[in-house]
Amino acid sequence: MTQQPVKVALCGPPHSGKSCLREGLKQALMVLHRAGQSPYPYVLTACPDGEGAWYSEAAQRDPALAKQLKTAYKTKFTWEFTDRVAASVRDISEPLTIIDLGGMIDEKNRKILQYATHAVILAGDMAQVPVWKETCSDLNVQVIALLQSDYEGTCDRIDSETPMITGSIHYLKRGQDVSNRPMIQTLANYLVGLCDCWAH
Repeated sequence: MTQQPVKVALCGPPHSGKSCLREGLKQALMVLHRAGQSPYPYVLTACPDGEGAWYSEAAQRDPALAKQLKTAYKTKFTWEFTDRVAASVRDISEPLTIIDLGGMIDEKNRKILQYATHAVILAGDMAQVPVWKETCSDLNVQVIALLQSDYEGTCDRIDSETPMITGSIHYLKRGQDVSNRPMIQTLANYLVGLCDCWAH
């Protein structure tokens, strides 16, 4: 049985905390990887907002410099960028890839998302979730988690872990280490489980 790559898109409206979630997941998975319990988590930023995988660590060390670099790296969401990222998602062969998707449902994001295998939907306003679920369904991408981004909250809430993770994650703020949050840990362990069983 051939192990197939797991490609997890982080979806949801703008300003939901997807980049913070991405960084927290990456750090949690790196701990599991160093313990021999997870494949190396490959992270792909699929939005030209200047906030690549480097940003969170840079923001912790020097927030002003990180902001300056983000502005310098930010570009327009062109079809050239879209085609390049979509091809990367399509062709990636790493066991586990996390894809930080842009916050708009449009043809560019759909082109990238179609090559994901799974999706995590994060939204501050849960009324915006159905359109993302429908988009994932249209593209045959399995939604594995529906998470509320509770910026004012003081703790995570895990409502269910199977067949889908649901609940909330609190205070996703840039520069914060969120890797030990209960929801991040739950999601990281779920992704490791997918890598163990996701095969044709």
